[in-house]
Amino acid sequence: MLNPIRAVARFCQTKIGWNRIGVVLSLTIIGIAAYVLVHMLRDIDVNQVYAALRATKTRDIALAALFVAGGYFTLTFYDLFALRTIGRKEIPYRVAALAGFSSYSIGHNVGATVFTGGAVRYRIYSAWGLDAVEVAKICFVAGLTFWLGNATVLGLGVTIEPTAATAIDQLPAVVNRGIALVILVVLISYVAWVWIAPRQIGRGGWKVHLPNGPSTLVQIVIGIVDLGCCAVAMYMLLPGEPNIGFVTIAVVFVSATMLGFASHAPGGLGVFDAAMLVALWQFDKEDVLAGLLLFRLLYYIAPFILSLCILGTREILISVRGAKKLPPLHKVETTAPLRTELEKKVE
Repeated sequence: MLNPIRAVARFCQTKIGWNRIGVVLSLTIIGIAAYVLVHMLRDIDVNQVYAALRATKTRDIALAALFVAGGYFTLTFYDLFALRTIGRKEIPYRVAALAGFSSYSIGHNVGATVFTGGAVRYRIYSAWGLDAVEVAKICFVAGLTFWLGNATVLGLGVTIEPTAATAIDQLPAVVNRGIALVILVVLISYVAWVWIAPRQIGRGGWKVHLPNGPSTLVQIVIGIVDLGCCAVAMYMLLPGEPNIGFVTIAVVFVSATMLGFASHAPGGLGVFDAAMLVALWQFDKEDVLAGLLLFRLLYYIAPFILSLCILGTREILISVRGAKKLPPLHKVETTAPLRTELEKKVE
């Protein structure tokens, strides 16, 4: 069974190119999302959206903000875990926290998180002696944590509530449950694979030692807590009626997040929103749209502004400290001729 899969993968790599496939996939997802949004929002009542925003309780917004903060706090452990995995244990938590928070908050908004987040990480970690290869390894391990968490939440969630994903993928509940069980089997197999013996991927300087079994379980827990906090935040911003279970909201949220991530659109804009509107058909569209606007404010815009302020302050401090280390201009100008005269006398 593996040979046909390898043959297909080899054909895609040599004849088509994975980059082209990725671009086509992203454009397809964005195109479908745009069509869905135009179709669903053409008769939206702006006044009702404004009324839904005003009707959202301050307590619910405050709780959502608290869980968003918890999600971003968990994101800092993505980088801390990755640093420990590649053997850079001397990097303190505060540096990992800055890199994790700023890279994700900026990457989420700018799009193409792999590149934008990697650039932010390199700017921070290079000051501590890490090179581009080590930063790439950090991005890989952090990404692995993200996908393991997604696989676990989707696998368990869809197994419990298979109809939650039906509105997005249009597949029967029994098929969704079967896919979820396959995901869980693959996940368990991977944990067993890294538990049995040390594993590594890549070649030469790009070789990455994969976390062992117990460490992989820690990875999964980090991913679950991160996604769980974000799903709870979204849950708090939706109206109480109709009463939709949290598991359903979590499955819809993670599925919409993955689609937004696959599109590489800034903040999953349009894609994430279209998936949420389609999947949460039980609610009034105005209520869902109001919740999405509040969620974007709390999860995307506020952390983005905060990270820009933090990084901007950091760059100013670095510039000031660097300027203080330089010798005054008049000293440079006067010492150079004196040195020349002394050299002549010695000769």
